[in-house]
Amino acid sequence: MDELKGKVALVTGAGSGIGKAAALHLAAAGAVVGVLSRTASEINETAAEIAAAGGTALALTADISDDAAMRTAIEALISRHKRLDIVVANAGINGVWAPIESLRPAEWDQTIAINLRGTYLTIHHAVPHLIAAGGGSIVVISSINGTRTFTSAGASAYSVTKAGQLALVQQLALELGEHRIRINAICPGAIETQIDENTVKRDTHEADVPVEFPEGDIPLTGGKPGKASDVADAVLFLASDASRHITGSPLWIDGGQSLLR
Repeated sequence: MDELKGKVALVTGAGSGIGKAAALHLAAAGAVVGVLSRTASEINETAAEIAAAGGTALALTADISDDAAMRTAIEALISRHKRLDIVVANAGINGVWAPIESLRPAEWDQTIAINLRGTYLTIHHAVPHLIAAGGGSIVVISSINGTRTFTSAGASAYSVTKAGQLALVQQLALELGEHRIRINAICPGAIETQIDENTVKRDTHEADVPVEFPEGDIPLTGGKPGKASDVADAVLFLASDASRHITGSPLWIDGGQSLLR
C-alpha cells in the first residue's frame, strides 16, 4: 500500500484508540505521520510502532486546547517534513456527564475547550500549510452523540461539542473548497477504546429518560462494539484520492446503533 506515498499527515490524539489506529493505517499507506498527544510516553510508543513497521513518524507533544503549543507542534512538523497534506482531528474527551443543573461551569468549559477549541486550533494552524501544499484532506472525528442520537444521560457538554464539530465541517467544506481542501466528519458509535475510562459520570440516572432498547442494540454485530480499525479504515479512505469528490459529509460508523437510539 503506497497510495499516500509523499504525503505528510497530522493525527491528534494518536497515543491510543482511534487516533493511534488511524496513524498506523496512514503510515502503512506510505504517509509520513506527525503523531500528537499531550502524553509524551503514549505518543513516543506510537511513533516507535510506526518506525518498527518501516514507516516514518514524528512524535509531537501538545495540549490541543493550547494555541501556542499547537502552533509550535505543527511548525515542528513542517520544519522537519516541509509540507502538510492530511489532518485527522481526533483528540477529545468525554468529560463529565451529569444533569445540567449539577454540571459545573468548569466541567462544561473543559469539555468545550478540548473538543471544540482544540478542533478549531488544529484546523486553524494546519490550513495555511494545506493551502501551501495545493490542497488536502481534513477528517474530524465526531460522534453519533449530538449528531444522530441524544440518549446518553448527562452528556450535554459532550453532545454540544460533537454537534459543533459537524457544523464546523459543513461550514468549512464551502470555505475551503476553493483551496482544494476537503473536510469530512466521521461519527463513531460504540468503539473498543479507552475513552470510557476517562469519563466521569455523576448522578446521570437523574437525567436519564427510561427507554427500553432491544437486546444487542448494535444490529450489525449483535451488540458488540466496533474496533478502532473500523474507523481507521474510513480515515484512510477520506484521506486518500479515492474520496476526491467527497466533502462536508458525515459518516456514521456504528453498526446501525444510532438508528435504534
